[in-house]
Amino acid sequence: MTLADCQGRHLLIQAELDGELDVAATAALTAHLQTCPSCAALRRDLLNLRVQLRGEITPEQAPDALRQFLMSRLKPKPRPWRRPAYAMAGGLAIAAILLLILPRATPDPLLDQAVALHIRALQPGHLLDVATSNQHVVKPWFDGRIDFAPPVVDLAQQGFPLLGGRLDYLGRRPAAVLVYGRDRHMIDLFVVPKTGGSLAGTMTLDGYNTLAWTKGDMTLIAVSDVTTADLRGFQAAWNAAR
Repeated sequence: MTLADCQGRHLLIQAELDGELDVAATAALTAHLQTCPSCAALRRDLLNLRVQLRGEITPEQAPDALRQFLMSRLKPKPRPWRRPAYAMAGGLAIAAILLLILPRATPDPLLDQAVALHIRALQPGHLLDVATSNQHVVKPWFDGRIDFAPPVVDLAQQGFPLLGGRLDYLGRRPAAVLVYGRDRHMIDLFVVPKTGGSLAGTMTLDGYNTLAWTKGDMTLIAVSDVTTADLRGFQAAWNAAR
């Protein structure tokens, strides 16, 4: 594999992280990453950078005066028929500015970060720190590594076998991640102590489904590419086992 070949895949890596590749292109890129440490390292670095930026950058709301000015410029006005190109260009420019400065509906930062961490964990060697289906091994593994005791249950009989766990960082603090299987899919269950506010419900981000809920003094976020129905089944099984 030449340097030029890898450089040609750098844009593909960025497009894949943005969810812009089709299934065939994603499969081809995944095969390349398994044999090219340089491109695999670049992808990990980009994922780490995205996690860091999304966790540290807070969106700013545009001043009311600027928003009112831009909205007024979007109001239809009579224009000479000979200048449609100029009118279209002006409208596109203002629309682009609005996309950048007007407040947008954004997911909770914890959900956004959990999805990025899940994607990163799917890289070879990153999914598990302790690989076992024995909940009595996984639970004590976290002792001394985090300052809370995550509840660990095996749901093999319900179709969600425990595969192990790992330590991660969510919302700038350590998080216990319990990894479960569902057919050939992985479900990451992030467990952190409950903080102010409530986080609940389902959302799809970057092609992955998330389901967040609280149980006692814990906040739980499940992330996977399984269906939302499967995630709800997982939640019900987990709550029942608890």
